[in-house]
Amino acid sequence: MHLTLFSMKQIIFLFSIVLLMLSCGSGTEDSNANELPDDSASLRIAVMPTLDCLPLYLADERGFFEQAGLDASLFFYTAQMDCDTAIERGRVNAVVTDLVRAQRMMDNGQDLQLITSTDAYWQLVSGRKARIKQLKQLDNKMMAMTRFSATHLLSEKAIDSARVDSERVFCIQINDLDIRLNMLHTDIMDAMWLPEPQATDARNIKAHVLLDTRQMDYQLGVIVFRKRAATERQVKAFERAYNQACDSLNENGLMTYADIIREKCHATIQTIDSLPPMQFSHVKLPREADIKRATEWLHKQQKEKTNDEKR
Repeated sequence: MHLTLFSMKQIIFLFSIVLLMLSCGSGTEDSNANELPDDSASLRIAVMPTLDCLPLYLADERGFFEQAGLDASLFFYTAQMDCDTAIERGRVNAVVTDLVRAQRMMDNGQDLQLITSTDAYWQLVSGRKARIKQLKQLDNKMMAMTRFSATHLLSEKAIDSARVDSERVFCIQINDLDIRLNMLHTDIMDAMWLPEPQATDARNIKAHVLLDTRQMDYQLGVIVFRKRAATERQVKAFERAYNQACDSLNENGLMTYADIIREKCHATIQTIDSLPPMQFSHVKLPREADIKRATEWLHKQQKEKTNDEKR
């Protein structure tokens, strides 16, 4: 990517992102968390302000973990890469992430076990002023994502589907979800991948939905444990608490837990009122098709990197 390809809007963006990062901070609440000992019996879970984490928030708030006999604590981050760094550095021993990030950590030597898929989905949305209503209009536009994550894989899928030159779509790494959404509100970013409830917030300000992973039949959200934390007792206790939380959400509906969504997901009442109906699934392993998608895409990335280094 050459500097001459950048428009004035993209140059302004470079200055804007610095200001946003300074104003929003790092996005973590436990940067000083101690490293867990190898024999820790507690489960420390890194979570995000997203609805796929809602069963965990509910299990924590309503005491389902304790009832199941599980010593569990949640550690909050607003960037997926910060969540994953926390488990890599031993600050937590479980994380809500996606299959691409999970597989990459395992490829890098992390001893992780897939515990369950989640009900996460992402939508590719474009801002009102971006004038993007079809994928082919991504040409010479900026799209926010996180590198080596589900949104990176999905961005490449979108570009391929748009049949535009990949060098003409500027994939910008914006890890912090709050910052990413703010860039849509302020018309700094043209398009971005968002999970819920951020996607609903975007639709409420008339953002246009270009792609939806549910319609693409991609299920990439997962929860992983460090293998030393995935004892049979801990996994069974986690499963009981998680399933109980899913049952409560399915029986009572999202609005019953609006206070938790507002606090943990940084959602406004208007956003919560607009959320689509959701069903939360019991603990179940990810589909083989999704694991294959993530693994093959990562291997393709590594092969391309190796080929570039040889040139």
